[in-house]
Amino acid sequence: MLVKEININKCGDSTTVVHPLFQEEGDGAIPISPLQLLIGEISVDKAMELNELWHSVLPETNKSNLVRTRYKVFYAATYKNKYYASAILTSPIASNRIKDGLLWLELRRLAISNDAPKNTATRMLSIMRKLIHRKFPEILGLLSYQAVDHHKGTIYKAAGWSNTKRSKSVAWHIGEKRNEMQTKSDKIRWEIKY
Repeated sequence: MLVKEININKCGDSTTVVHPLFQEEGDGAIPISPLQLLIGEISVDKAMELNELWHSVLPETNKSNLVRTRYKVFYAATYKNKYYASAILTSPIASNRIKDGLLWLELRRLAISNDAPKNTATRMLSIMRKLIHRKFPEILGLLSYQAVDHHKGTIYKAAGWSNTKRSKSVAWHIGEKRNEMQTKSDKIRWEIKY
């Protein structure tokens, strides 16, 4: 399958509208299938902006925590110059607790707009996996954490990921001055290997 990569730049006047070099004509229709979406890299700033706009549980991100990791990549799904989804992937937060943890990528956020077509998240997982393998061939796999109080893990199951561990919610920053935890839900770790 041929995967088209795009490069989406930060736009000035709208959070969800892409400004390409040449304006594309269109009827303004929304996509009816996730197969119509183009998935490509975006800037960390745009990924954070879209995450804040759409993520239902974890809208807050910290730029320094995202960019100071060994590996990082940010994606968006677009259709006719409009954003419909975004994803933030970095080296795992708890890489020391994972075998060969420095050679994995963690999906830190996946945010989908309300008007995105059904199955957009699963399509994003599938395409991003292929793009990441091309960009970072040394990466062994991807992982993500599902907040059980908020999601069922359907997108991971549909994309072929495995449920590997369930853990109680714990604060990682005891004694440090940090923002309050955004969710206190138990977590399920999902993984997919290359």
